[in-house]
Parts: sequence; C-alpha cells; structure tokens
Amino acid sequence: MTRVTTVATAGHVFFELAAGVGMPFASFLGPVPAATAWAIGTGTAWHAAGNRPAAYDRAFTVLNSVSLAAVTAHLTGWPHRRTRLGIPWLTDCEGLGPRLMPYYNPILYLSCAAAVAALILENDSAPRRLPLLALPLVPLLAAAQHAEHRRLRAIAVARPAWWNRRLAERARESCAATL
Repeated sequence: MTRVTTVATAGHVFFELAAGVGMPFASFLGPVPAATAWAIGTGTAWHAAGNRPAAYDRAFTVLNSVSLAAVTAHLTGWPHRRTRLGIPWLTDCEGLGPRLMPYYNPILYLSCAAAVAALILENDSAPRRLPLLALPLVPLLAAAQHAEHRRLRAIAVARPAWWNRRLAERARESCAATL
C-alpha cells in the first residue's frame, strides 16, 4: 500500500504539472528541477517500499502520514462541496478549474485510501501514534499550497510564456473580466 500511496501522490503532482498549473516547489526550483526531484523521490520511495526491512517502518509511516496530511489539506483548504456521502469533493484547486476536478478528485482519494490502508496494514514496528504527529501539518500544508499557487499565478502574469499555461489563461481571463 505504501507503493500505491507513492504512485498516487506522484500521479497527483504530475497531473497538476500536465494540466499546466504547476507542482510543489516549481515556483522556487522551476518546472524541470521540481519534476526531476519528484520523479527521483517517487522512484526511490517505490524501490525502498518494495525492499525495505522493518527498520524502515518509521520512515514509511511518516511518508504515508505526510501524504495523508497533504490530501487532507487539499480537501479542506480548497473550494469544495459535500457529496451525498458527506465527503468533500473539490470544485476547484490550484487553478485546475471545475472541468478537471472529476479526474483530480479520484486521484486524491486513491492516495488518501492507500495512505490510510498502509498506516493500518503496514509498518507494524512503528509506533501506532506516530501518524498523529502529521495532524498539525494539515493547516501548514494548506497554507503552503495556497502560497505556492499565489507565486505560480504571479509568475504566470509576469512571464505568460512560461510553462504554467492554465494559470496564464486564467490570469488573462480575470484581466479581461476587469476591463
């Protein structure tokens, strides 16, 4: 399940990049270095999760907990509605727009479910309360997501030819609406 969490988290991040809105750390590093770092991190976590001794249980518990906190930050920190089941369903997130939410939400929920399953079923030698340490990360990650989005929007306005094409389109639309 840790491998599923790793792949789903990478899917979420690379979906954002493919959609033209960015990815975590891109506003600081640029798109290619950020994508490279995410790809290397994903590959490393994938490999390690399949070959790990019990001594790595704490590290993978932290990895799964942080992944769960990041999804929770998305689901609580961005515009959403409640489904019939009462769970949050994003209506927009990080400039993706409502058209992409039917694809983005399932990716988030897959990583959420995988992280929860990994925390319950794997990493038996890690302290059971260790995932609780990630709870304070939720508001911090939500604030970081919004800050990254603001930086990427500013880059889109200043350098519209840069890779964040969806943010540049939205910036043009909002400028046109104010005229």
